[in-house]
Amino acid sequence: MEGSREITRVVQLGCGITGLVCAEQLEKNRQVNEIVLADVRTEAAEGLAKRLNSRKISVAKIDGRDPKSLKKVMKDCDLAIGSLPWTLIRNAIATAIEVGSDYVEFSLNVESMEELSKLAARCKSAGITALTSMGEDPGMSDVFARRGANILDSVEEAHVYDGDNSTLEGHDFFSVWSPEDMVDEASTPAAIYENGKHIFVPPLSRKSFYDFPGEVGRLPIYNTMHEETYLMPAFIDGIKNADFKISIDDNFAAAANMLRKLGMASKNELDVKGTKVRPIDVVVALMPRPVEFAGKLTGASCIVTEVIGKKDGARTKVKIWTSISHKKAFELFKSNATGYLVGTGGALGAEMIIDGVLSEKGMFVPEQLPAEDFISRMRKMGLEVHEEVTRL
Repeated sequence: MEGSREITRVVQLGCGITGLVCAEQLEKNRQVNEIVLADVRTEAAEGLAKRLNSRKISVAKIDGRDPKSLKKVMKDCDLAIGSLPWTLIRNAIATAIEVGSDYVEFSLNVESMEELSKLAARCKSAGITALTSMGEDPGMSDVFARRGANILDSVEEAHVYDGDNSTLEGHDFFSVWSPEDMVDEASTPAAIYENGKHIFVPPLSRKSFYDFPGEVGRLPIYNTMHEETYLMPAFIDGIKNADFKISIDDNFAAAANMLRKLGMASKNELDVKGTKVRPIDVVVALMPRPVEFAGKLTGASCIVTEVIGKKDGARTKVKIWTSISHKKAFELFKSNATGYLVGTGGALGAEMIIDGVLSEKGMFVPEQLPAEDFISRMRKMGLEVHEEVTRL
């Protein structure tokens, strides 16, 4: 592709269920010569390296909390990909800016859109191309919102629905992605963009139901804090109402609410018999890691974006979605459905930088990508993307 370039060295920061999929997708890219799998726990990375048996792959032990550790592994890389826990990604982007590495991350950790603008300016000044919030949701969901807006003449609303009907034998309390991020999300007031401004509701306080396409079906959903609620109104003109809702099993919701009320979702250190501990770390340590139960899940995952506005003078809804079963994701990448979708979204964003589709310096969000190109790439990777346009 015109404008493409050779990426000598990619560093995958964080090798959990999502990072490993991203790395395996990029290992297939002929323009990538080397991929360093970096994590504080190296067992899963070493397992992937052994399975792929590729000359491109190496493994490094890092501590995402330590800027020196990050700088050591990132200092000579062309592209860094951050799939670290939400609380650590600030360290990753700061290091990318310091060493001058292009950068992709799956989620976003800023306090405001003003802070995002300042971060974009820092990236531009450093001469790097950074793409944030590029996974499944945020990521694919935002690209779907952009695609929906492109179809319509004007836009009024955008809503994202994340559905998963997975079960894991022997476990009632588990997460198919980062346990820490999931507990944090279920314990934080949810932002909703309503009538042109953000409001906040208590954690897991707004429950409804949604009929997801295909084998996922009807599930209970809750508003939670998510990037799309901020990014879609900021980067798609006309949106007055936007939110994000995720399916959460009633048992998980009850447990998450109890943990929050007990203070077990807190990130503040406590002194327990002379040892400093964060309560959330105790909860996470008791939950199985997603890489440990890949292949044991049943069910499927689906991400849906609905954009509402006007088309030819009529009120119209554009519904765009993709889904994959946990069984299929394991057959393809020894992952689960969520890990596959998040990691693939990150890999596609990285390839758009590699191919020169995104070459401008600064920090960008998925709504700024060419949606039709991105969706075409999804389909080439074997993901079905469905579109449905309905007059209301």
